[in-house]
Amino acid sequence: MAETVRPSIGCKGCANSATTLQCPTCLKLSIKDSYFCSQDCFKQNWPHQLQNDHKAIHKSAQEATESTGGVYNPFPAFPYTGSVRPVYPLSARRTVPKSIRQPDYADTGVPTSERMLNRAKVDILDSAAQQAMRKVCKLSREVLDIVAAEVRPGVTTDYLDEVCHKACLERNSYPSPLNYRNFPKSLCTSPNEIVCHGIPDQRVLLDGDILNLDISIYHEGYHADLNETYYVGNKAKADPDNVRLIETTRECLDAAIKIVKPGTPIREFGEVIEKMANERGCSVVSTWGGHGINTNFHPPPWIPHYAKNKAVGVCKAGMAFTIEPILALGKPRELYWPDKWTNATVDGKRTAQFEHTLLVTNDGVEVLTARNDNSPGGPIPMPTGATATR
Repeated sequence: MAETVRPSIGCKGCANSATTLQCPTCLKLSIKDSYFCSQDCFKQNWPHQLQNDHKAIHKSAQEATESTGGVYNPFPAFPYTGSVRPVYPLSARRTVPKSIRQPDYADTGVPTSERMLNRAKVDILDSAAQQAMRKVCKLSREVLDIVAAEVRPGVTTDYLDEVCHKACLERNSYPSPLNYRNFPKSLCTSPNEIVCHGIPDQRVLLDGDILNLDISIYHEGYHADLNETYYVGNKAKADPDNVRLIETTRECLDAAIKIVKPGTPIREFGEVIEKMANERGCSVVSTWGGHGINTNFHPPPWIPHYAKNKAVGVCKAGMAFTIEPILALGKPRELYWPDKWTNATVDGKRTAQFEHTLLVTNDGVEVLTARNDNSPGGPIPMPTGATATR
């Protein structure tokens, strides 16, 4: 999951910041942003809400659901840039047994410990922490492969979320995205023009789609993070632009990993990535970057993926971080959907992303989330003329 700063959500009843307490009817109808700061505030303001426009919002969502056989677009007036649309209602938030260790934001949505970090201080992991990272990353690869094996035309992204959630629980792990800054699901599913942080919903995958699965898990106090982009059906693999985009992104990540070793300046990863991307007619989405990872989900350092960046610091043995470039076939700029998480390219052209969690060793790098021989997906031959123009 790419590092991002989420805007705070205001209480619908007063000027305070909201908690995860939400209007129950809105929750059932998958209507966003109806949050309150406390039960008392909800009780005091709810009658007033009903007397005005809030009841009308409920009625509109219910009518939309009934008229479309149970599913609907929650933002029909939004100027979507590509073919992908949200398909609601969202399924209910999936639960995690209290017996599984959970991060500090699991109930509140607020990553308190992460907010308190010194952004200039990078953790160096001791041998015990490194072993813990190896374990959680091995489990995260297992989860990604289980979910990826279910990617095919006809399944919904919500189904993939269900598979992910179940696989995490079976490994005594918490799905890190769940309620992180109020994200509602257990993984991010980003098809076609969706840059990142797509919310799993009732949309059915189509032959010809491409889909990024971003998996993060929390196990025994440590996080792991990885993602890959997959071809959905044979039609997707037959599209040379899909192949150029996905395989270039995969190779950009591989090229950046090759230079990871003690002493490598963090700014150099972006130089390697952007050079290769431009040679293949792709552009780098600069908004999102890699990040440190350990007992916190997104600690320092910040890892830019574009050239001529100002990142400070060098790699040191014991550092754990992600590299996760996002490449686009068109303009590398995004437009947020009203859900405040999903962001799509401004021109509706497709994007792809790949991510690994890495550990800097004394003489190089260990790819903690490396693919296995039987991992689904994997590279396919690059089409002739891979330097096609955008």
